[in-house]
Amino acid sequence: MKIAGSYTVPFPPERAYEMMQDPDVLARSIPGCESLEKIGENEYRMKMKMVLASLSGAFEGKVRLADQKPPSSFRMVVEGSGKIGFVKGDGLLTLTPKDGGTEVAYDGDAQVGGTMAAVGQRLIDATAKMMIKRFFENLRSVEVSSR
Repeated sequence: MKIAGSYTVPFPPERAYEMMQDPDVLARSIPGCESLEKIGENEYRMKMKMVLASLSGAFEGKVRLADQKPPSSFRMVVEGSGKIGFVKGDGLLTLTPKDGGTEVAYDGDAQVGGTMAAVGQRLIDATAKMMIKRFFENLRSVEVSSR
């Protein structure tokens, strides 16, 4: 499944990049994230709850940040599994100054398997878009609350 789009945050690229590299900020911004623990250089173990239609369950996995080019881009690689299936994703995030803030463009691929895959592609697409939107909304809230 291809995932692409963009979202504008109201702070400069340097701050947006810094926030998206911070495990505490990521943990507070990723929808359903219960913990994000550093296990290596730019690699984290994540526990989260996932809800997809009538399915819900706990997931454990990893988040890795790669190909870092501060403050303009980095790659985020996510993989996780739980009783209701698995998810793997790899996406490039590109940060560009825009109207006093930062446009964060994302372009990547995700794979979903197990019971989750049975709910249908359209529902998975809609859920992914909603989670990405919520991530950026949470990121904005984290920034406002840290001032």
